[in-house]
Amino acid sequence: MIKFIATDLDGTLLTEDKRVPPEIFELIPRLYARGILFAPASGRQYANLLALFAPVKDQVLFICENGALIKYRGKTLHIDPIDDGYLPRVLAEIRALPHLYPLLCGEHTAYLEDDFKPFYDFSMSAYTHCEKVPSLDGVIGRERILKVAVYDAVGAAENCIRNLPARLPALRTAISGEEWCDVTAPDAHKGAAIRVIRERMGLKREECLAFGDHMNDFEMLSECGTAYVPANAYPPLKEQFPVIPANGEGGVVMKLRELLSAGCPRKENQS
Repeated sequence: MIKFIATDLDGTLLTEDKRVPPEIFELIPRLYARGILFAPASGRQYANLLALFAPVKDQVLFICENGALIKYRGKTLHIDPIDDGYLPRVLAEIRALPHLYPLLCGEHTAYLEDDFKPFYDFSMSAYTHCEKVPSLDGVIGRERILKVAVYDAVGAAENCIRNLPARLPALRTAISGEEWCDVTAPDAHKGAAIRVIRERMGLKREECLAFGDHMNDFEMLSECGTAYVPANAYPPLKEQFPVIPANGEGGVVMKLRELLSAGCPRKENQS
């Protein structure tokens, strides 16, 4: 029986215009009443997720910053920040490569130093608490930094992910979107967050269901007994996990309705 559902947002649950499908606010209370906990699992910050899911905020668990922060009913269940000692080198290596723009994602606020568009506009719209500063170096030590989101103006798969990981071997660098890579602590990812949640809540792998569309979702999908990717997902993921309709067609909502009407979906990811 499914007892926990985690879903990525951008490219997975959200509509093509980056909105939460309105049906979700009817489905989450029904899941909760059935003893099934729903968790948005995103690279977004906690403040943004809280605003998106405000009508049901006490009935969901939030996996924020790609797993570096877990919040439930306002309490922090887990946090895995980047050690401050690594941050000067992270910034130096990002600045040394062309077409890359860093966003320091703190526990409470995101910080940027460039007004390059569309990086600036996207950051300001996607992060509820976002601040432009003269230099990101001056932010180090202000609060715990959960990840460094890196915007790649020429495409993350073609540039950032080919060059940055070798420069930052002590940290984890993963593609999180067509133009984005995320640099985190080595064990900070959505899959690690799922393991923490399973341990804290006494859940078995087969009781967990996940949805995701990109490589920063891979560990999360692998850690759950059942997993699906939308038709618009990163192609390598579609070779490993069952495919549902694209986010623009409401694939996740369809599966949630199926879960509620049929008891539970087929456990297709049991390897």
